[in-house]
Amino acid sequence: MVFLEGGAPSKLYLDQFTEDTCKYMNVTIGGAADSWGIWFPSDPKQMPWQRFLDEVAEAGYQWIELGPYGYLPDNIGVLRSALDSRGLKVSANWAMAHLEDPGSKRELDRQVLGAGELLAALDAEYLLLIDATYTDEHTGSLIAPTTINDDSWKRMIETTHTVADLVHERFNLKLVFHPHVDTHVQYEHEIEYLLENTDPDRVALCLDTGHHAYLGGDPVSFMRRHHARIPYLHLKNIDADIQGQVQAGNDPFSTAVSMGIFCEPSRGLVDFLEFRDVLRDVDYVGHATVEQDMYPVEFDTPLPIAKRTREYLRDIGIG
Repeated sequence: MVFLEGGAPSKLYLDQFTEDTCKYMNVTIGGAADSWGIWFPSDPKQMPWQRFLDEVAEAGYQWIELGPYGYLPDNIGVLRSALDSRGLKVSANWAMAHLEDPGSKRELDRQVLGAGELLAALDAEYLLLIDATYTDEHTGSLIAPTTINDDSWKRMIETTHTVADLVHERFNLKLVFHPHVDTHVQYEHEIEYLLENTDPDRVALCLDTGHHAYLGGDPVSFMRRHHARIPYLHLKNIDADIQGQVQAGNDPFSTAVSMGIFCEPSRGLVDFLEFRDVLRDVDYVGHATVEQDMYPVEFDTPLPIAKRTREYLRDIGIG
């Protein structure tokens, strides 16, 4: 595979595509706040929310996730006006808490109910549920056990079903579970255990290509096996050199992100042409949000990356 500087595919490479290869699939492409370095409701290292919305629209995306609850305005009128003026629609948002810990219920409820109100008002379809990291997102220090026992697994699954029922009944949203590095659902066998023990009519999965490959998983084969449970994707890649450094240093997730472990889909460990072929083979219909975590990041860095990524996905026939 031949790429130009910056990760764009070369003309020679693109010229090898047949008309069928370039046929667009029914994949709705969106952009996530994480790709603009937005991790927290409020942080001086993050750009103003108006600039994020301006740039995600300028990069060519029409769909977004709202980011951490509290980053964008929670006033429906203000938020709807800001989105409409930029031609943006909302696909989903996420809630993140220690799902196996009963002590996290109040924080989980705050996020789920707050995000649910916004998502319902904005005609979104999904809420993403994430088990919180056992390392601190600021310092990387260990804040919870790295493994859980059977009772904790049972509580996590019960919590997942409870949230799924709540958001469906109150907000008409579908729940998708998002596996995440440095959580208790990160390795393939843990993800498959979750799938085996949750009701497929109530709980779907968000496959994040970067998180899946981070710890050695193969998102291409996983997508082929489990596509029926996956209506929602997060797209990004893994820098193999930085992955090696992270593994050698046993670095926490926040450190790995600051080192640049996540990279553009056009470069990295995951073969996005193979991934595209799987999407075509299974006749995938759903959302695919570009979510290349970058925190902290200089404010001028994300936009050129977002533009290149949007063009790359369009060139290879994904959205």
